[in-house]
Amino acid sequence: MKPEELEAARDRIVPDVVTAGLSVLFCGINPGLMTAATGHHFARPGNRFWPVLHLSGFTPRRLAPSEQDELLTLGLGITNVVARASARADELSPEEYREGGRILTAKVERLKPRWLAVVGVTAYRTAFREPKARIGPQTRTIGSTRIWALPNPSGLNAHWTAATMAEEYGRLREAAQTTPAEPTPADPTWGHAP
Repeated sequence: MKPEELEAARDRIVPDVVTAGLSVLFCGINPGLMTAATGHHFARPGNRFWPVLHLSGFTPRRLAPSEQDELLTLGLGITNVVARASARADELSPEEYREGGRILTAKVERLKPRWLAVVGVTAYRTAFREPKARIGPQTRTIGSTRIWALPNPSGLNAHWTAATMAEEYGRLREAAQTTPAEPTPADPTWGHAP
């Protein structure tokens, strides 16, 4: 893709890949220019999201960014803390992160995924004003949705290899498989004591 095509994608909004009742809603920091130009999340070739999703067992094969809608059939989805595209996450202001956290909270309250997985602990810390948060499950919840902070899959995150990221993503996958879904009015056990 030509540099001018990427630059033309700055500030674009990329639609979420979501539906209600997901097992895990993955939440990126914000779309990069390649994502905005293609309309496919985590589209930059050096981004390790798609390989790590497969290595961790979330997907039966490595999906291409253009196959992102297949995630919905697996009970997975993608959104972002901040909707607008930029070349780098450091172009976002703390105010944008906090406003993004507010919007994300409302989205999670509406969609009710079992887990919100924020891929980037720094983004999670800023958006939710949790400066001491670490990678892993968080004590904060949004309604019945639990939160897990995951390592950022960007190729710039050299502290984590694809293998070590896959281990952490795999921990979330195991938790998501063992976390019972919240009963709903359509569930015959709803409103009844166990």
